[in-house]
Amino acid sequence: MKVSNALLLLIAVMVSGCAANPQAQVESASNESAQYVQEDEGVSDPFEPINRVMWDFNRNVLDRFLVKPATQVYVAVMPQPVRTGLLNASENIAEPANAINNLLQGKPTESFASTSRFLINTTVGVLGIFDVAESMGVPRQEEDFNQVLGVWGFGTGPYLMLPALGPSDVRDFVGTYVDRFYWPETVLEDPYTISAAVVGLLETRATLLDQEANLERSLDEYLFVRDAYFQRVAFEVSDGEITERSQEEIEQEADDFEDFESLFEDIP
Repeated sequence: MKVSNALLLLIAVMVSGCAANPQAQVESASNESAQYVQEDEGVSDPFEPINRVMWDFNRNVLDRFLVKPATQVYVAVMPQPVRTGLLNASENIAEPANAINNLLQGKPTESFASTSRFLINTTVGVLGIFDVAESMGVPRQEEDFNQVLGVWGFGTGPYLMLPALGPSDVRDFVGTYVDRFYWPETVLEDPYTISAAVVGLLETRATLLDQEANLERSLDEYLFVRDAYFQRVAFEVSDGEITERSQEEIEQEADDFEDFESLFEDIP
C-alpha cells in the first residue's frame, strides 16, 4: 500500500506541472502577439535563468517521457462515460473549498451555489460521479485561495518555474498550500485524494493533446507560458473583467506600431 501511494503521489506531482498549467498556454494562444507586447509589463521574473532550466526539464523530460504517454494511454483505454464520472467525482471534493473561497471574496451567491452542488452531487449524484447540479442549472463556481489573496490586494510576487510542479508564483504557492487544508480533503484517505488529483490532471492534459501546436509555434516557449500564466491569473482574480480592456489596449498598441512602422516603408 505504501509503494502504491508513493507511485500515485509521484505521478500526481509530475502531471500537475505539465498538464494543469498548459491550459493557460492554450487560452492565450490566439493572441500570441499580446504576450510579447506585454512581456515586461507587470511581470517579475528575477529567477529567469533557473526558471528556464526547470522549464526545459518539465517540458522535455517529464512531459515528453511520462505525462504525455500516460495521458495517451489513459484516453485510449478509458471509455468516455467512465472518464466523465471520475472527473466529476474528483471535482466534487473541491466544492467546499470553492464555497469558502467564494465567501472570502464577498460572493455569497456563488458560495451558496458551491455548497448546493456539493450536497446535491454527493447524495443524488452518487458521491459526485454524476453532475446532477449542473443539469439543475447550478454551474460550478471554481475559486482557489490564490484568487482570494489577489482580491485582498496581495501581489503575485516573483515568477517561479518549479521542478515537476510547473508555473507558479509566491502567492499561488501559498494559496495552493492553504487549499489542501479544506474539508473534506483533510479527512479523506490519501489514495482517494491522490487518485482524484491524478484523474483531474490527466483530463486537463488530455484536452491539450490536439493543441500543442500553439505552443510549438511560439517564438519562445518559456515566455509564451510565463506571460500566458500571468494573464490567466489576472483573468481569474478579476473574474474576467480585464479581458476586454486588455484586448483594447493590445489592439491600440498594435495600431500604433503599424503607424510607426509605416514611416520606414520607403527606406531601403
